[in-house]
Amino acid sequence: MSRPDRLLAVLQLFEDGRPVWTVEDIGVELGMSISTTYRHVRSLVQAGFLDPATGAGYTLGPGFIRYDRIVRQNDQVIRVADPIMKSLLARTNRHATVILCRRFKDCVMCVHEVQGDKPLQTTSYERGVAMPMFLGATSKVILANLPDRTLKSVYLANEKTIRRVLKVADWKAFKDQFREIRRAGYALTDSEVAAGRIGLAAPISRGEQVIAGISLVAIPKKTDRARIAGYIPNVIAAARQISELLTDETPIVPR
Repeated sequence: MSRPDRLLAVLQLFEDGRPVWTVEDIGVELGMSISTTYRHVRSLVQAGFLDPATGAGYTLGPGFIRYDRIVRQNDQVIRVADPIMKSLLARTNRHATVILCRRFKDCVMCVHEVQGDKPLQTTSYERGVAMPMFLGATSKVILANLPDRTLKSVYLANEKTIRRVLKVADWKAFKDQFREIRRAGYALTDSEVAAGRIGLAAPISRGEQVIAGISLVAIPKKTDRARIAGYIPNVIAAARQISELLTDETPIVPR
């Protein structure tokens, strides 16, 4: 591995939920000498991406918080979508949450959320949380707009889980389900990500490319569940408005 790859590999160790790593443990895990590992750790500490912890260990540092703020300030999609997300809540359900998600590797990640004035309960999604691409309205509406080749690679990589969770018999049934979502222009799911939560999502595009999804997530009472479907035009309209604004702007939106 090159030096940048090794630095990245050190940071990726924290993805598994272990909050503290020592130089010795990092070296063993990555197959590096203690001297090489120490040099990498020292560089990451100086950059603010690692912080010394009690017991000769290291945790993730405040550098990530700084760059997260920079991303929030400069992300074109978030900047354009935020006021439209707030307007969507005002016109639909103030007890709901509106989330903005984008594809991240083989998952869909929440990059922004706007909660209603009186949210009944927080959504399973929050900024930085990644979900499988085939579960939940937001994931499905993004997946439905991918090329067939990409769609099939997702299916093949998760075939057993997809057949069990989505109750599809084969690749054709899976493709047909998602192409129907694409034709409809929205996805509506009930309790797929978390029990009791209904998600209603529409795709956001720039030009001809779908780059994100906007979802209205609610935990309705039994008497209100049918009302969610009535919000379909609102969610589609919000997604279309964001798409038009992004398409009119000059900067290129990251894929």
